Amino acid sequence: MRDEPLDALLAAFADRTPSPGGGAAAGIGCALGAALAEMGARFAGDDAAAERAAALRAQGMRLAEADAAGYAPVLEAVRLPRDTPDREARLHAALARAADVPLAIAEAAAEVAVLARRVAADGRPALTGDALTGAELAAGAARAAARLVAIDLEHAPEDPRAARARAAAERAAS
Repeated sequence: MRDEPLDALLAAFADRTPSPGGGAAAGIGCALGAALAEMGARFAGDDAAAERAAALRAQGMRLAEADAAGYAPVLEAVRLPRDTPDREARLHAALARAADVPLAIAEAAAEVAVLARRVAADGRPALTGDALTGAELAAGAARAAARLVAIDLEHAPEDPRAARARAAAERAAS
């Protein structure tokens, strides 16, 4: 993903294939939000915030790529014949594993949103809009990723990762 031109990347999302999809898009949204926070922090001379934003930007991209690749076991389980004896168990196990990446995206995006809002409040006024745009992109990424976790874990409502994802989305929104 990192090396693809933007037009090609968008075409890959639009293609009639299951991947890349929503999780990868949320990861990229997290990375975009972090990039805008990083820019605001650099202009403000806040090296610590800029370094953290840069790390979160890289993490968002890594997670986007991991999500694009990591959904393959779910698709394999879905494609099993319906009369396969352990099909449902294999599908649920694959979905449970697949929830890890969007959970990580939700948590990273929540951190980005909080950081970007701080950069907006403490940084240069001319860059407030950029930093706040970063916060909103990250908050949207956190909400989207949290929803993906909920979808992946519909079969396991007691799984604590769903609550962690919801909490991350709530942190991102405030």
